[in-house]
Amino acid sequence: LLLVGWNKRVQRGYPGPGWKNTTQQIIMSMLNIDLSFRSHTCGELRPADVGEEVTLCGWVQYLRQDLFVIMRDFSGLAQILIPQDEDKMNLKTALCDLPPESVIRVKGTVRLRPDGQENKMPTGEIEVLAESVEILNVCRKLPFEIKDFVKKSESLRMQYRYLDLRSSQMQYNLRLRSQLVMKMREYLCNVHGFVDVETPTLFKRTPGGAKEFVVPSREPGRFYSLPQSPQQFKQLLMVAGIDRYFQLARCYRDEGSKPDRQPEFTQVDIEMSFVDQAGIRGLIEGLVQYSWPVEKDPVSTPFPCITYEKAMKDYGVDKPDTRFAMKLMDISETFHNTEIEFLKDALNQPGGCIQAICIPDGAKHLKGKDHESLKQTARTQFGQEDPSLLSHLLEALDSGAPPHGGIALGLDRFLSIIVGAPSIRDVIAFPKSFRGHDLMSHAPDFVSEDELKSYHIAVNWPYIKAHIC
Repeated sequence: LLLVGWNKRVQRGYPGPGWKNTTQQIIMSMLNIDLSFRSHTCGELRPADVGEEVTLCGWVQYLRQDLFVIMRDFSGLAQILIPQDEDKMNLKTALCDLPPESVIRVKGTVRLRPDGQENKMPTGEIEVLAESVEILNVCRKLPFEIKDFVKKSESLRMQYRYLDLRSSQMQYNLRLRSQLVMKMREYLCNVHGFVDVETPTLFKRTPGGAKEFVVPSREPGRFYSLPQSPQQFKQLLMVAGIDRYFQLARCYRDEGSKPDRQPEFTQVDIEMSFVDQAGIRGLIEGLVQYSWPVEKDPVSTPFPCITYEKAMKDYGVDKPDTRFAMKLMDISETFHNTEIEFLKDALNQPGGCIQAICIPDGAKHLKGKDHESLKQTARTQFGQEDPSLLSHLLEALDSGAPPHGGIALGLDRFLSIIVGAPSIRDVIAFPKSFRGHDLMSHAPDFVSEDELKSYHIAVNWPYIKAHIC
């Protein structure tokens, strides 16, 4: 009966047996084995553990007065008391000679700190008297100290990202990201019956608002493109009857990097069949509330709402930044007798008008390059996209497509808002620089002529060597 009931729920798009299912609990209890050769983490020890023999693993944060080693792992700090006995001199020498950030395993006994030596850190009431130590890795001299208050340039942080990630702030950001994603999956799959579907990252060039990364194939003259978003695939999944789709999707856009942009990023991609705008808004409000960290101020709903028509009329874009009162004003009368061609063409269109953001003395704030950029934008004429690029999607939409709608939530931006990070690079493990480069691995890199031959690509090497190398 249990399996029959579960099967019916799956057929209706709901999740299967819950986590507290009896069979699942039995299996998990059988798998509840120790996965590490440490008994505790550094940051979890408390006065309740006094007298217990423990094994800790972690990094040497610093040595203090040849009496203490402050040991660190992802959970926090622990003070290790170095024994001063004659028969423990080898242990003392080993610990006192270690450079910071060396990796050690310590066995010892938890004890209370002497009166007056406590502090306010979570483990500030206890210390561990070392009985044995194993040096797992001696650290070389590092380019910077692993301390949050030590200022580092962003380029240095990117170059040595594996060291930068040891900081407590970056550890917090990445672990919060993991918790956030887990809660989002739980809400979408277990509460609302969504299906997590992975879509391809090798696709074809399609019309969009940003340039796409091109990937060569072994067929002469033919290329893949990395998708800007899974937009077409999620619509095709609705045609296929998936009904409720979501994905933590990797997206790629070949454009300049900014504090809130990266050439590759993650979005919570969602699509639903038989839904209206109110349903999508309600889903997102619930998703944000459900996944919002409990230690942060709660999120109030409903979110502020503005129609597309009003947004375009007042701001000229469908995603206005309403923090600033910079609404568009109709200035058609000012250019009524203009000889500027593109303005004249706009006014001659049925219902045509000229709108602008009016800034007092704004012209003096524009630099020469800004004027040239504006002129070039005005001259640019965008041709019609080739409809054959979307033929597969158009055919699918004529094959019994249900009414559907969706949304995509930028995970990196969302998390940077939660933690108050100035850039989304602070919530991504291995981000790219402003130029889209990986300063740690030096990507993108050159490829030899022999390797390029199989892709039927020729590179002007003299030009490359003269201008880049």
